[in-house]
Amino acid sequence: MSRLRTILARPRKWIGLLVLILACLGLGYALRAGWAPVHVEVTVAGAAETTEAVAQETVTVWTCSMHPQIRQPEPGLCPICSMPLIPVASGGEVGSMREFKTGEAALKLMEVQTSPVERRFVTAEVRMVGKIAYDETRLGYITAWIPGRLDRLFVDYTGIGVEKGDHMVYIYSPELLAAQEELIQALRAVEELSASGLDIMKETAQATVVAAREKLRLWGLAPDQIEQTERRGTPSEHMTIYAPIGGIVIHKNALEGMYVKTGTRIYTIADLSHVWVKLDAYESDLMWLRYGQKVAITGEAYPGESFTGWIAFIDPVLDERTRTVKVRVNVPNPDGKLKPEMFVHSVVKARVAMGGRVMDPDLIGKWICPMHPEVVNDAAGACDLCGMPLVTAESLGYVAAVEEEEVRPLVIPVSAALVTGKRAIVYVEVPDQDQPTFEGREIVLGPRAGDYYTVRHGLDEGDMVVTRGAFKIDSALQIQAKPSMMTPEGGGAGGVHHHGAEPARAAAGQEAPSAQVPPAFSEQVGRIVGAQASVAEAMETGDIGQVRDAFNALGAAVDGADGTLLSGHPRMLWKELSMLVKNDAVEGGDATDLKVARRVASVLDGHMRRVRAQFGAVHEHADVPLAEPVEVAEAFRDQIGEVFEGYLALQTALAEDDWDGALAAGATMRDALDAVDMGLTRGDAHMAWMGSLSGLQTALDAMGEAADIGALRAGFSDLSEKLAAVIRRFGIAPVRPVYRLRCPMAFDGRGAWWLQADRETRNPYFGAAMPECGDVVETISAEAPDAGGGRGHE
Repeated sequence: MSRLRTILARPRKWIGLLVLILACLGLGYALRAGWAPVHVEVTVAGAAETTEAVAQETVTVWTCSMHPQIRQPEPGLCPICSMPLIPVASGGEVGSMREFKTGEAALKLMEVQTSPVERRFVTAEVRMVGKIAYDETRLGYITAWIPGRLDRLFVDYTGIGVEKGDHMVYIYSPELLAAQEELIQALRAVEELSASGLDIMKETAQATVVAAREKLRLWGLAPDQIEQTERRGTPSEHMTIYAPIGGIVIHKNALEGMYVKTGTRIYTIADLSHVWVKLDAYESDLMWLRYGQKVAITGEAYPGESFTGWIAFIDPVLDERTRTVKVRVNVPNPDGKLKPEMFVHSVVKARVAMGGRVMDPDLIGKWICPMHPEVVNDAAGACDLCGMPLVTAESLGYVAAVEEEEVRPLVIPVSAALVTGKRAIVYVEVPDQDQPTFEGREIVLGPRAGDYYTVRHGLDEGDMVVTRGAFKIDSALQIQAKPSMMTPEGGGAGGVHHHGAEPARAAAGQEAPSAQVPPAFSEQVGRIVGAQASVAEAMETGDIGQVRDAFNALGAAVDGADGTLLSGHPRMLWKELSMLVKNDAVEGGDATDLKVARRVASVLDGHMRRVRAQFGAVHEHADVPLAEPVEVAEAFRDQIGEVFEGYLALQTALAEDDWDGALAAGATMRDALDAVDMGLTRGDAHMAWMGSLSGLQTALDAMGEAADIGALRAGFSDLSEKLAAVIRRFGIAPVRPVYRLRCPMAFDGRGAWWLQADRETRNPYFGAAMPECGDVVETISAEAPDAGGGRGHE
């Protein structure tokens, strides 16, 4: 209260406060009356654009960010989704659902940078850690070849280096003593029998000498040791054991004075002039590793020094605990610097070629030893170390000798890709535009190699991709409810909207295609739908080869669809959906197993639902087969005409939702079909009719077993296709035109055909719910075959 008295006591301040309150009330009234603010600032993804800046450009139309087909001359709300319309400057036609336009000033604020998509070799670096180990092929053991007592060990501690032939053990053996005595006695016997005339006795004595020498040799005595025994004439109680190989004594397994048996291990010797390096490679890096690759080895003991080895073995089994694979590297170690159990780091640099393959220019056309990867020759032959036949480098997974330009991969910088899994979103600068324009694309990535991603599909060499500022552009598109990385289908859930569809359509459970397309294009999209069905069939077989072939066929079908047949919003919509389906086909075509293929097929199913909903696609396999017309009697064509009259009655009943009338018409048509006299046909015509008759009877039988009008309509679709083929081939009498119509919305967007005798659409698949859904797509000429019968498309 005291503060209020103070204010009232100061008239000037009180009057000023009153004026301020009245001004605020006046402003509120003005805004309520609809007055517009002079200036409103809008910030999009960090780039400040103002309505004042927009007003500097000539705004000719206003469009909806969610429904670009909306074009109005004044601002307002979208008639479809009630979102505020946004201005489009003159010449600013939207060419893609992912298109982003901005001004030069905003572009500078966004700090957008671009770089070209290139074909070039990039290097993938695989870094691994591991330990030094002994070369198992260079380990040796000194063992007792005879039982006895170890009276002396010349090497009495581990770590001593020895050369091949060095004395190692002095062993006493009674059995050795007896064996030497046998040799001496045999020599004396030969000498005593030298003057004898009994040749058999001489030969026996000589054989005993040979056997005694061989026995001593097998017990490990060197030839000079045996000669000394013979010259001396007396046996020796001890024998010296020599080193069979040179190296380092790494284990001492016995002590002086021990009694040993034959085969007892005394020493273990390792040749450390070559060592193994056992490394751990993550499974994600295995694609870059090959037998025979050079490996750079470094250790903490020798900073700045690198040792070179070659991959000699990649373990075929993955360690499930660490998710790594053991990789063994053969490394020369002439100076002995690398010591077993040392921890080391390694780097493998793989040169990446197209398709994620590895290319080593030094190995193109070379031959490698499968046991010793350091042995590389220019021609076939045998290994200098082990004698094994050499094999080609290509057989070990390297790129064959081809022109470099043919195997250079398409690459983009890592910073350009907004990765969403196996795929990514990139933003490409659109050339020849009056203002900075960027287009979003979903692409299929290959493996990452260093600072680059390889691109399997979605970009071309020379495209300028955004390498800095891509997130800002993506955020701007997200705010505009356009497809982006964060909202792949856009703010409108993929653009599949009912757009105020009639209640009758909703009651029929159908979704009208939002894009009106010419029949020729719908036929092309139908082939894509058929290719998707083939993918599903291949999945059922469980054969990954068939699955990949089916996905590749799907990709070919997408490429065969001519988007230039469309214009405006449908063309823009097709550009988006065909991109997504094509990426599915590419990824599925490279699937390595059924698990991956099923994941891609699931994504494909969602994309194809959008295609069917937007374009009313039909299955290519449902098309009526074209067959050569055959000559038949006029009476036979009259009977075909009676069958057609029964069909027309059936079609009319279905169009009127008349269940009882449809059943009666079906029975009438069956009676007319049974009344056809096949005796009026001869030769090829007779055989052709037999095949057609069977198909018509099967279709009518299926309809006769229908439990509701929906099943009846499904059978009617099959019946219509078969009857159209019959009329083409045999004709009907009296001669009159037969029209083939198609409803693209039937059967959840798959579409269906039927026949009529006039052009006025009476839809047998929706009945009263949507009686006029359908158009004439073909006129079947029912003239006699000799009068030039054929068919003509509308």
